[in-house]
Amino acid sequence: MKMTSIKMKKKLEERLQNDQWKTFFNRDKDTFRIEWRESGKGITITLPNVISKYESRGEEALDELEDHVQEALRVMDETHHLTGKEEKIFPVIRAASFPTETESGKKLVFTEHTAETRVYYALDLGKSYQLIDESMLEKENWTKDRMKEVASFNVRSLPVEMKKDTVYGNDFYFHSTQDGYDASRILNEVLLEELKAECKGELAISIPHQDVIIFADVQNPEGYDIIAQMAMKFFAEGTVPITSLSFLYEDKQLEPIFILAQKKPKQNRKED
Repeated sequence: MKMTSIKMKKKLEERLQNDQWKTFFNRDKDTFRIEWRESGKGITITLPNVISKYESRGEEALDELEDHVQEALRVMDETHHLTGKEEKIFPVIRAASFPTETESGKKLVFTEHTAETRVYYALDLGKSYQLIDESMLEKENWTKDRMKEVASFNVRSLPVEMKKDTVYGNDFYFHSTQDGYDASRILNEVLLEELKAECKGELAISIPHQDVIIFADVQNPEGYDIIAQMAMKFFAEGTVPITSLSFLYEDKQLEPIFILAQKKPKQNRKED
């Protein structure tokens, strides 16, 4: 039988039972919310997205969602400090459409990155992390610049483990440790400069979702098509999608490939 929002709501209610939580079903928005009774802090789930993953992966998808919700609610109910935990602060990449405030109205700290992406900042809590908001900085007399400097240093210390695949004369390197910061490696300028120096062709980078980053040494036109197809595929599969666009890295700048593809013919005509 076809899975409906009502049926999925019942499944989630059975899995997420806790005397200290309460749940709400919004029929109009097709969402399901779980929150703490006392504080009202909680998490809202879009049911069509859950149904899609359930139809694709079955109960395993709900197992993952249950773990995620329980961890998120646990973190929300705790008070966290930045001072003394500097080595636990990391940048995280999100889509440009990602909210700039929490559901309770607190302003998240972020930096503009590309037209498609923003950089937010997180305090790592082990199994999960908490996005840093402006009130956390104010309480501990931290400046945004200090936090960015700490996060930038920490992202450079993250290990990089890449698997190589060569397709039609183009080399692709995949990194996915699922530590929550795979896409954040795009902010490691030292890594990007090293890869750029080693490239035979042009360095393309894709961050389709939080848990993967793809580097490509594009050596012929087919390479652009291949990384575009890869990016679209990973984007559709990601738990935290970022962007289906890929970027070229030139002169320490990231630019969407489709923009440069439009520019290049003009450059070639000038050379002709």
